Amino acid sequence: MSKLLVVKDADPKSSCCSGGDDIREVVKQRYGQAVQAVVRGAKPSCCGSAATGMGGTDPITRNLYAAEQTSGLPEQALAASFGCGNPTALAELQPGETVLDLGSGGGIDVLLSARRVGPTGKAYGLDMTDEMLALAERNKLKARASNVEFLKGTIEEIPLPDATVDVIISNCVINLSGDKEKVLREAFRVLKPGGRFAVSDIVLRRELPASARKSMTLWTGCVAGALVESEYIGKLRSAGFRDVTVEPTRIYDKDDAAEMASSCGGGDMSETLTALDGAIMSAFIRARKP
Repeated sequence: MSKLLVVKDADPKSSCCSGGDDIREVVKQRYGQAVQAVVRGAKPSCCGSAATGMGGTDPITRNLYAAEQTSGLPEQALAASFGCGNPTALAELQPGETVLDLGSGGGIDVLLSARRVGPTGKAYGLDMTDEMLALAERNKLKARASNVEFLKGTIEEIPLPDATVDVIISNCVINLSGDKEKVLREAFRVLKPGGRFAVSDIVLRRELPASARKSMTLWTGCVAGALVESEYIGKLRSAGFRDVTVEPTRIYDKDDAAEMASSCGGGDMSETLTALDGAIMSAFIRARKP
């Protein structure tokens, strides 16, 4: 049993209020282990775990990128994608723009963004996990991307000045934070006036039962840390954003929920699968800084 599963009975809601650093350390450890597994040849699973064999994927990470999009990119950039969507396909990036990817992982969305903004633009990737940053730097070199820079730090304290970027993207990362209000305030701070927030994330269509919220494993697997749609919209507006929209990209049914629980090591969730049916979605969230 991994060390991560030892803390599966921790309560993420109480942790986010009194021990957000604990959640951060668990997420960092899990993603560090996941990228090591990817380097060994495993495929991504459950937004931060990794399958033990080449065939393992889960409903969240499956089939996010078209082959023509990823053509020419390093294989491990795609293999280390633990996302729930494809924000670069929906963010309407323009040549010359500066883009920041919150929780950039192995760098796939940064590299795709760099292509879209072109040589006059810039794509930043921000991650807190050393193993991910090392892999991203290798992928940057393989892709010969000269307009890319990876930064070490947390999404709660973005290491960039005010009004620095035109677009913020993220792929199934904000839901992992124990202080989402701070993440959104930081995103607002570093965006230029008129800048765009354009992220893929796991969002709840209704509140989850307490049994699902209890699992730290599910927290680091994207589900238990997710916000209900109305709450996500409210937090964005409180941070100062306008024109907030949430567009579902995938809605997960009971069978998907069972597969998530299995791939995440979530244990027996038979009592809650009916409640989870249709409650979880991947969504594209847009907002604008006035």
